[in-house]
Amino acid sequence: MPQYPAFLTNTPLHPSFDTDIKDVHLIYDYDAENPKTGEPEKWRYEMWFFSANRIVYAIHGGPMAGRINYQTCTYQCIRPGEIWQCNWLEETGTICSLVYDIKNQKISTLLGFSRGHWENAEDAHGNKRNPKDLERWRGLAKIGSQSERFMLTEQANIVEHFKGKGDLEPIDPDASTF
Repeated sequence: MPQYPAFLTNTPLHPSFDTDIKDVHLIYDYDAENPKTGEPEKWRYEMWFFSANRIVYAIHGGPMAGRINYQTCTYQCIRPGEIWQCNWLEETGTICSLVYDIKNQKISTLLGFSRGHWENAEDAHGNKRNPKDLERWRGLAKIGSQSERFMLTEQANIVEHFKGKGDLEPIDPDASTF
C-alpha cells in the first residue's frame, strides 16, 4: 500500500530537463478578475523549478497572495525545448497542473481548488515553514468532499525568466512536503 499522497509516472524524465527547466525561475502574471468585485486585476505568481521532484513558489497577487510554499511534483516533457508540464498536490487538497510554454513565454494552469482552500483563501496564506500555517492549510483539505472543487483554468504571461532562487528560500532536496 503506498503512502499518500503518492506520485506515479511511467514516463521517464526527458534528458532535456537539465537545460529546459531545472533551476528555472519564473515570475508571471495572470490577467484575472477579482472574485468578489469582478474588476480586472493581475495575479502575480513566482515559480522555481527547484529539482526533478520539487518546486518552490510564492504568490504575490490575487486571492491567494501571501502564500509561500514548496511541493513534491512530477514533470512531463511534452516537446523538448518547448513545452513542459508540472503537477502537484497541495496540503489544502488543491490539485495543480501547470504547463510551461518556453517558446511563447506562457503558463497555462488548471487548479482544482478544494472547497476549503477556495472559500477560505486568507487561511491559505502564510509560509509552509511556519508550523501553524501548515496545520491550518491541512485543515482546509477537510472542508467539503472530493467533488466540491473550484476548477480554475487560466493563462499567464511570463514577465521574468532566470536561473536560481531569486528571492525564494531554498529547501532541502528531500524536504518533506506533507
